[in-house]
Amino acid sequence: MKKVRVTRKYQVTIPKEVRELVGVRVGDELKVTVEGNRIVLESLKPVVGNPVDYLSSLSPKPSDLDAVKLVEESWHED
Repeated sequence: MKKVRVTRKYQVTIPKEVRELVGVRVGDELKVTVEGNRIVLESLKPVVGNPVDYLSSLSPKPSDLDAVKLVEESWHED
């Protein structure tokens, strides 16, 4: 449990450990709800586990792209 203090403007700072655990960054939007006497903050970003699995799921069919080759070719472009 982490304790935070409410400022005069009713602001709180999310502790670094919590921000890093959830992946909250400056500019992110959070959903605020009330559950009994609890204030609940939820990230609106999709939860991404393995980035490769996530990116692979964006295309309905497998791709034969060679990402390494594309990057190497881009180095030689003028």
